[in-house]
Amino acid sequence: MSLNITVRQGPARLAQRLPELTKSPTFRATASRAFHQAASAPSKQSAKLAPAFFTARLTTAKSGLAATTSPFALRAAFRNGARSFNQQTYAQTQEASGSRLRKLVVGGAIFGGTLVAINAVFNRETREDGGMPPYEREYLNSTFLHTGLGIGIIGLTARQMVQSGFVYRLMVTNPWAVGLGGLALSFATMIGTRSISPDNYIPKYALWTAFNATQAAFVAPLLAFVPTALLARAGLYTVAMMGSLSVVGATAKQEKYLYIGGPLLAGAAIVAASGFAPLLIPATAVRTLAFTESIWLYGGLAVFGGFTLYDVQKVLYHARLAQAGVMRKDPVNESIALELDFLNIFVRMVQILMMQGNRRK
Repeated sequence: MSLNITVRQGPARLAQRLPELTKSPTFRATASRAFHQAASAPSKQSAKLAPAFFTARLTTAKSGLAATTSPFALRAAFRNGARSFNQQTYAQTQEASGSRLRKLVVGGAIFGGTLVAINAVFNRETREDGGMPPYEREYLNSTFLHTGLGIGIIGLTARQMVQSGFVYRLMVTNPWAVGLGGLALSFATMIGTRSISPDNYIPKYALWTAFNATQAAFVAPLLAFVPTALLARAGLYTVAMMGSLSVVGATAKQEKYLYIGGPLLAGAAIVAASGFAPLLIPATAVRTLAFTESIWLYGGLAVFGGFTLYDVQKVLYHARLAQAGVMRKDPVNESIALELDFLNIFVRMVQILMMQGNRRK
């Protein structure tokens, strides 16, 4: 019986005769031979490929393992990595120290140059009494001490507002409510501080601290979004400018700059109006907005620099009145004006430095 004849008989008859075919020795031999050939073909092919494949992989793995586990290679790699790290650290340290030294030199040059220039222009007439009396010097030092303490409170409070997220919650609320409410609270605490007698230490210093906290709320966005290096530069320039102006005001002729109080108030009103200009002028008036921005920045620097001269001479004038028994000494009230001068100059310095950085980019 042939297998080919059986297959041609059709599926039905093949199914009927399938048990007989499986018992046939010819079918068993043929099927067994075909199965073993089919099974042995891929194994022979894989046997031919396997030695080369595994030999290459093992050779590569052994060479890599030998290269990585060699003690000399590990030691050399470690030394090279340590040497490159030390070189980078040393270069960064040298660059940072050079940058700090450069900033100190620039700050000292700005302070000295500003002092010399302002003395040459505004301080041609010195004091007639030959120097500052001790009571004036004491009162002026106490005023500057309170000014420094107030600025420190403002800086620490603003930093705490940023870290706690309070400044971000303020920014997502209604800006008009925050701005008007902050101004109202600032004026209220300032007036309350000025109205309290210097003998009542606790309520006076409590309101003074609250006033500094309201000023910190206005400064906190700068600490959140402006780089620290730029803030340090702005603070250095502000200290240089105010320090030189304070030296001029303290060594100039008595009451020389007290007459500029009225013109300075008018200039401050113009600067404040230029600050509100973007809310009223359309965005298409580019030249007008640029002009008002220049008034806000550079005009504000000039106005509050003049206020620094005026306030220092006013402190000395009040010291003479206190020495004569006309008024009480109150360095807290005197420091409020100098704090406002510092903050206004500092904010404008930050804006000017940011504009210069954007132009360089």
